[in-house]
Amino acid sequence: MISEGSLLRAKEIYKRLIQEFPDNSRLSKLESELWDLNIKILFSPLKDEYSTVYEVQPGDTLSSIARKFKTTVGLIKKSNNLTSDIIRPGQRLKILTAKVSIIVDKSQNKLFLKINDEIFKAYPCSTGKFSSTPTGKFKIVNKLIDPVWFKAGAIVPPESPENILGTRWLGLDLKGYGIHGTTQPETIGKQVTQGCIRMYNKDVEELFDIVPVGTEVIIID
Repeated sequence: MISEGSLLRAKEIYKRLIQEFPDNSRLSKLESELWDLNIKILFSPLKDEYSTVYEVQPGDTLSSIARKFKTTVGLIKKSNNLTSDIIRPGQRLKILTAKVSIIVDKSQNKLFLKINDEIFKAYPCSTGKFSSTPTGKFKIVNKLIDPVWFKAGAIVPPESPENILGTRWLGLDLKGYGIHGTTQPETIGKQVTQGCIRMYNKDVEELFDIVPVGTEVIIID
């Protein structure tokens, strides 16, 4: 079905298999395949239960549409195969309308992307050593590409090999804490950071396009 392009039907079958056979030895593989399929659908023009089709109005921009629907320009572009920011009146765009949120489970070193009440994808991550990653409810307040690292008064530019923040930064409303990439991929899955949540660059880049500023982040033990 996936090879034939029947992605929505394939998703329903994955979900049914997982629900009906929770003790299956291939459960983790099925979940991983479903999560990858979720992202494939999200980044395609296929309309699903989480999206709508919006007709571009005169004066619209990608930024204004993203603000209107509380989504991101990056996701609109990926979902509609857009290669530039230019849009025209009458153009029809797939737009995500569902609520996006994040849960970080320190005990598993996993970050869960949720859309509405569904776990949409799980990502491995690193959290703080000595339980230095705070627990509680936060929100994303800024997003940066190739972030500068402000290290103990020093300014480390993104191109420096000493900058460990990787390719993306999602800052939380707790000063100094955020979700970011890494130049040390071998540390993912461990409790090794100073308190931030660290991800593979490819994963944080994917997440960056999906979650808007204002997204809720819940961190649990």
